[in-house]
Amino acid sequence: MKKIKVIIERAGDGTFSAYSEKVDGIYGMGDTPNKAKESALKSLNLFIKNNNIKYIPKELQGKYELVFKFDTESLLNYYKGIFSNAGLERLTNINQRQLQHYSSGLKKPLPKQRKKIETALHQLGRELLSVEL
Repeated sequence: MKKIKVIIERAGDGTFSAYSEKVDGIYGMGDTPNKAKESALKSLNLFIKNNNIKYIPKELQGKYELVFKFDTESLLNYYKGIFSNAGLERLTNINQRQLQHYSSGLKKPLPKQRKKIETALHQLGRELLSVEL
């Protein structure tokens, strides 16, 4: 199955954008990362529904999977209602004030810090997948 990367990031005007660098037809905007993602999915569905197959990029023909890549600010905003800064601090060992700077866009994390956040979230995901009730 083809994987298509969709990037979600803060736009210059303070809104969030979602787009694919390599596939036309995937574009979205919104006040939040979630709204930008929903907008991109809606526009993609409309693009496929309203175009002749010859105008649809080959990547969007057949089976494909969308993979969402966030910048740090967008990711922290996307999961704001799920993870508190205190919870993220416990997961990442990055202090809450620094996490707040990252989520507000006041500061950009260094690659090492971005990797620390990503690794901690992936580890949490693996732990959750092993839970049985």
